[in-house]
Amino acid sequence: MRITDIQRCEVRPGRLVEWTLSPATVAAATALPEDSRPPAYIQESHIRTAKCVREDGLFVPTWLGTAFDLPGPVDLGVLQEALRTWTVRHETLRSGFRWEDDQLRRFTLDAADVSLQREEAGDFDDADELVRHLQDRFDTVADALRWPNLIYTAVVRDDGASVYMAFDHSNVDAYSLTRIAAEVHELYTAGLAGTAPGSLAPAASYVDFCEIERADADAIDGRHAIVDRWREFIRRCDGRLPSFPVDLGLEPDGPLPGQRMLCEPLADAAEAAAFEAYCRPYGGSLVGLLAATGLIVHELGGHSVYRTVVPFHTRVKSRWSDSVGWYVGGAPIEVPVGRTAGFPDALRSVRAELQANRSLARMPLARVIRLLGADFRPTSPDLYSIVSYVDTRAVPGAERWAEQRAHALLRVSYGDQVCVWVNRLHEGLWLASRYPDTDVAAKNLRLYVERLRDRITSVAHGSLSAVS
Repeated sequence: MRITDIQRCEVRPGRLVEWTLSPATVAAATALPEDSRPPAYIQESHIRTAKCVREDGLFVPTWLGTAFDLPGPVDLGVLQEALRTWTVRHETLRSGFRWEDDQLRRFTLDAADVSLQREEAGDFDDADELVRHLQDRFDTVADALRWPNLIYTAVVRDDGASVYMAFDHSNVDAYSLTRIAAEVHELYTAGLAGTAPGSLAPAASYVDFCEIERADADAIDGRHAIVDRWREFIRRCDGRLPSFPVDLGLEPDGPLPGQRMLCEPLADAAEAAAFEAYCRPYGGSLVGLLAATGLIVHELGGHSVYRTVVPFHTRVKSRWSDSVGWYVGGAPIEVPVGRTAGFPDALRSVRAELQANRSLARMPLARVIRLLGADFRPTSPDLYSIVSYVDTRAVPGAERWAEQRAHALLRVSYGDQVCVWVNRLHEGLWLASRYPDTDVAAKNLRLYVERLRDRITSVAHGSLSAVS
């Protein structure tokens, strides 16, 4: 699924309909007792970061969303029931948090208490005006510091409807977004036919996962080997988590900058397959992308070691594969690139680092930071820069994404880090990046993407001399 922002997902005019959790559902939630299952560390860190940034006087929207088309004419009553059924299927979407004495306490609604309220938002003849309206609504409703923090919309036309859904990040990750279109399509189609959906087995609960992961994390202390390894990594990063090691044109101690979005094809299907084949003996395309990035940022920034935190999913058991939630951890790697002989050496170094450190991603970094006792008061929604890779071709419904105009949506607002996502699609590699809105950052990110594309193409076409 292509990652983009709402400005670039081809929004078309039409009649806008919105769904939020109903006043009766909100009232039921207000009266709920505490759910003893705690927030995941990554959820708590996200919400506390939003709170800190808000207290510093800056509203930083951080929602994620998805967009896809339904063929028409669309039955809004059936669609509403499909959206409600999908919502109660994933327990985290009917679970939220309250502050009590600076602690987050969970509450969770029973499925029977969840209903949606539909509102007609009006006809929009201008696509740009519709985009602005959608972004404003998503910013307001899908906010980390409120509940409910999800909203569903449909832009209805005679030939069908475009569905846009937004969630606070605490409830979804990018992989969760890739599964929504197929599930809602199945529920909607079954609803039209008056039958039960055929292939949707019950989904495991992310709320249960939060309890299990947190119990494991709380079982370690500051003497644990994982904490020691992070301590040394952060020390070699000058006491901070790593940024993208090129000049971004940022003012030292300046205000949190706005961001720009860059998204475009990186390689076609044949080139992506050839790049994967070349990198497979070293671990695959992720290793290749990290090795290429290390060499490129050395060219651009001069650092002899590329340090980064590599995101990995934490769905280590198959029971979590269909579950909506934020199943992401990070593993630190350090790749020597100043003295490397070329791309194969960089590949071997990345492979060794990932083999040694990937298991660290199962321990929430927020727990490690707490045990380190370091002062990491967050001032940006992104604690560090990333380069992420996911092969999404096996996701149910992936072969229909182009036909359905399906996208994963990121909110681009403020931040001083660089986040790069590369997805393998049936049509090739797709790159999206969020980076600080400065001319220097724009220049260096453009150079990075062009050199990354050149390196992938050179490998794919067998011109290994160009990357040696």
